Amino acid sequence: MKENKLAELSMEFSVDIINLVKLLKSNHESIIANQIGRSGTSIGANIHEAQYAQGKKDFISKLEIALKEASETGYWLELLRKTNYIDEQSYKSLSSKCTSLRVMLIASCRTAKENTK
Repeated sequence: MKENKLAELSMEFSVDIINLVKLLKSNHESIIANQIGRSGTSIGANIHEAQYAQGKKDFISKLEIALKEASETGYWLELLRKTNYIDEQSYKSLSSKCTSLRVMLIASCRTAKENTK
C-alpha cells in the first residue's frame, strides 16, 4: 500500500532531520534548527495520524498538513544551504527525500479526494 511506503520514507526523513538538528546545534545554530526540527518531523507525525483518521476528510486534512510541513521543510533546507550550514551533497540528499515526500503526498491527496466523489 502506498501509505506504508509514505510512512517509511517519512520516518527515515525524520531521523535524517533529527541528525541534522544535532549537527546544527553543535554548531550553535538553534533558530533554524528548531524550525526545521519541528516542520521536518511533523511530516511523519501527520502521516502517522492520517493512518488512524476519523474519516476521509480527516485523512485528507492530515495529509495536506503533512504536505504543508514538507513545503516548509524544503524552504529551511534551501536556507541552510544558502547560508553554508549544510554542504551541497547533504542539501541534495535531504531535498530529494523531501521532494519525494511532497510528490507522494500530492498523489495520495488527489487519490483520496477522487475516492470521496
